[in-house]
Amino acid sequence: MLVNVKFFKKTFLIFILLSTNLFASEKDQIISQLKNLSSLEFTFEQLINEKIEKGSCLLKFPGKLKCNYFDDKRKELIINKKKLAITQRKYNKTYYYPVSKSPFLNILYKDKLLEIVKSGKLELTDQTIKLIYLDDNEITVFFDKKTLDLKGWQIIDQYNNNINFSLSTVAKNDIFKKGTFKIPEIN
Repeated sequence: MLVNVKFFKKTFLIFILLSTNLFASEKDQIISQLKNLSSLEFTFEQLINEKIEKGSCLLKFPGKLKCNYFDDKRKELIINKKKLAITQRKYNKTYYYPVSKSPFLNILYKDKLLEIVKSGKLELTDQTIKLIYLDDNEITVFFDKKTLDLKGWQIIDQYNNNINFSLSTVAKNDIFKKGTFKIPEIN
């Protein structure tokens, strides 16, 4: 009986050590891939509370994002470092916001995204790597288990909205035309 208990303890300890190494390996692979990423083009689906929005985005590190929404207002979002502008092209109206209030802040800067990967609690499913990061707010970031591509995130924003953002990568490390991330002039 005592032999079985010792065997069980050793087996369990080996399992824990192997699992920890596998998790570390997953994180290391994601970190390596992110370090080599300079830009990303993707399509997205965003669920805020019960409202679904879809569109496509261009992301260039550090701090630049342009998204076109597939909605009736033909909304366009542009972030260029510290400025955020949302234009409703149907009405030719632009609204300006500080980037500090944007949930995109966690992916706009590679160092912030790397911090989430390094410090986040890792959970694996059949198809997804899930990293849960606790800072001022909780953010959960998802990566594809096979490709290690960023798949989305889940947060609660400053207005207490539950935001689920899922994305599909179209291209990596493209070079964008000058002016792609230019903030529109104040109307």
